Amino acid sequence: MKNNTINKKEIEKFSKIAEEWWNPEGKFKPLHKFNPIRIAYIKENIIKTFKLDQKKTPLKNIKILDIGCGGGLLSEPMCRLGAEVTAIDASIRNIKIAKLHAKKNNLKINYICSSPEKMKVKRQFDVILNMEIVEHVEDVNFFLKSCGKLLKRNGIMFVATLNKTLKSYVFAIVGAEYILRWLPIGTHEWEKFLKPKELISILKNNNLILDRIDGMQFNILTDRWKVSKDKSINYIAKFIKN
Repeated sequence: MKNNTINKKEIEKFSKIAEEWWNPEGKFKPLHKFNPIRIAYIKENIIKTFKLDQKKTPLKNIKILDIGCGGGLLSEPMCRLGAEVTAIDASIRNIKIAKLHAKKNNLKINYICSSPEKMKVKRQFDVILNMEIVEHVEDVNFFLKSCGKLLKRNGIMFVATLNKTLKSYVFAIVGAEYILRWLPIGTHEWEKFLKPKELISILKNNNLILDRIDGMQFNILTDRWKVSKDKSINYIAKFIKN
C-alpha cells in the first residue's frame, strides 16, 4: 500500500526556483497573472456556499487548508480576507520563503512542511485548496483520498488543474514552455494531466460530489485570465463533501 504522495523530482524542480515565488516578473509570472481570478473564484464560492456576509473580511472564522502552497501566493490573500489559514508544501525551501514573506507582511499563517497523508489534525477544515497541484503528485488517487479525510462534512474542496487534451499539450507545454517561455521547460508532464471526468470519479469515490466546474481561459490580447465555458486547457472545480 502506498503511503506517500510526494514526487521527489517535482519537489526538487520547484525548490530550485523557490526564491522566485514573489517576483511578479520572475519564473512564476504566469501564476501572478492567474492569481486574481483564482482568488475571486474561491472567495465568491465560499461566501455563496456558507452564506457569509460581504464585508471587509468575509472569510472570518473559515478554516482553510492550502495544499502545495508554494511561496504562499494564495495563502496570503485568503488570510487577508479573514480566513484561518494552514498551508502545507513538501518543499522545505518553499515553506521557508512563505514564512519569511508572511512575517514581513504581519500575516498569521500556519505554514507546515508536509503532505496531506502525513497531516495530523485535531479538527478538519472548512475549505481545502488544491490549486495546480494534482498534476505534480506521485499518486493522484491516494493524494485526493488523503485530502478528503482532512475536510469537514459539507466542506468545500477546490481543485484547479489542466485537462488532458491535445489542446492542453499544444498550449500549456509547447506554447507556454517552449515557444513563449512563460514557464521553465519541464514544468508540466502531459501524462499527469487529468480529464475532468477522471477527477470527478476519483472524488466521488471519496464522498466528494461535484458542485460546479468552470474553464479558466487566458486572453492574450487583454493579458488577463477569465472564467470560461471552455475547459479544454485549464479548469477549476468545486466539490462538496457528503
